[in-house]
Amino acid sequence: MNFFKKLLHALKKPSSPGTGLPAQTVTIDPAHAARESTHACLDHHWQSVGTMEQDVLGYAISPAFTGGSAWPSTRQAYRVVRRGESVILATDGMSDPFEDAEGLGNGFEMELFLETPDLPAAFRGTLGNIGPLQDSWAFELLEHVGKTVAEAGGITAQLDQYGALSLELPGFSQSNRLSTQLPAQFVTDDDAIGVLLGGPAPDFPTRLDDMPLSPVRLVPVQLLTASELEYIRCGGGKARSDLVARLEAAGVKHLSSLKRTSLI
Repeated sequence: MNFFKKLLHALKKPSSPGTGLPAQTVTIDPAHAARESTHACLDHHWQSVGTMEQDVLGYAISPAFTGGSAWPSTRQAYRVVRRGESVILATDGMSDPFEDAEGLGNGFEMELFLETPDLPAAFRGTLGNIGPLQDSWAFELLEHVGKTVAEAGGITAQLDQYGALSLELPGFSQSNRLSTQLPAQFVTDDDAIGVLLGGPAPDFPTRLDDMPLSPVRLVPVQLLTASELEYIRCGGGKARSDLVARLEAAGVKHLSSLKRTSLI
């Protein structure tokens, strides 16, 4: 029984013993139940991956109300999961069911995540204290990628067609935290950085079939070196596929490491 069915079942009131009265069913909002089930499924998954922080990183006012990119609902947040020396930051809301719309599945049917072991102590926070992470390069990077993906309405169709995708973020020197925390080897001569989306798989499941409305995939975001981005610029899809294979073979996999050697 999936989370959605469990939630609906839990909201049914049994008859009172000895009264002879029929069972009463509480009228509920199916959309609300689907959202609650979605959150419960994500909670369950991330708790199986590492130590999931109870709080999330978010905004006092949803960016959807201030001219920012629109997610399926007005809730735009980021989960934090700690795994030994690594920290996972993951979008939380891209798979929310669409507000005021039915039959469209679990939002964009995806969430993004970035895992890195390379966060300075000043920005990684401690268990129960996630605030410092919002000032880290990893959060700013995931936030920028999240905006781009949301503006595209999700990227599951593109991932199905092309496999891993690459994305460039121009204007590196104008960024708030990336420009002060990333080493020079990640910045191209024309002031851009690149990421790989849906590259090497992590050591945990990235497809959630128990979502209430439709399956959801977790898409890794991986920071590329400048040389690796130039390689993809010149070689296109073939170069991108080759880079994915190299990351797998080198044991780098999906991790965004600031200390690794460039594979190109």
